[in-house]
Amino acid sequence: MLETSPTGDAGAVSGARGQREPKYWALKQHLLDLLDAMPAGSPIPTERALAGDFNVSRTTVRQALADLTAEGRLHRVQGKGTFAAEPKLAQRLHLSSYTEDMRAQGREPSSKLLDIEEVPAEGEMAKLLGIRPGAKVLRLNRLRLADAEPMAIETTHLAVGRFRGLRKHVSAGASLYAVLREQYGVEMDRAEETIETALAGPQEAELLGADVGVPMLLLSRHSFATDGRPVEFVRSIYRGDRYKFVTTLNRP
Repeated sequence: MLETSPTGDAGAVSGARGQREPKYWALKQHLLDLLDAMPAGSPIPTERALAGDFNVSRTTVRQALADLTAEGRLHRVQGKGTFAAEPKLAQRLHLSSYTEDMRAQGREPSSKLLDIEEVPAEGEMAKLLGIRPGAKVLRLNRLRLADAEPMAIETTHLAVGRFRGLRKHVSAGASLYAVLREQYGVEMDRAEETIETALAGPQEAELLGADVGVPMLLLSRHSFATDGRPVEFVRSIYRGDRYKFVTTLNRP
């Protein structure tokens, strides 16, 4: 059983915690201490047990659990309980494909094709891909998985005129970067990437097996080939509770 303070006041749990901390915050810190000693997949005490142990309301418990779930420390399974989560996948930021990244981490990558269509390039997209406004763009929408677990929704845009026949190759499930290299002689050279935060809407939540409103990582990548020409523009939504990005910084 988890220990409370002698006063039973969850806001003063443990002498090292400030008595003026919100009750849910003190509970959250103690749960973090508990999780540090638990293997992934271990169940944590029920809401009722935590509320009794810390003399707090169920609402306070739910707030602490919601924070830890959003941060990727807990994993909730409907009808079964709440468990210590697996460590987040740590992906280094460099110009590589999703398939290459997952295999480098010992995970088995796979993709589910959600939608593929040719659409006219709007003004900004035409500029990004270096084509005239109204020219056809292949828009490829895929659900990315690692060991069959949904990780990201990825929407890729490429110029149809430059990559004729590409639809057939990607529909077959091949790695896009491998197809570009082997079928079109395109080698990636550099990319500009931005990372923002977003909240999962109903569609993203359903596809990624997450709760509506859970934090997501929104990546936008503009990639260029070795000849300097733009190749793709990609927007990806990653589960913030299962993913983190790592990079090495050097002084200029």
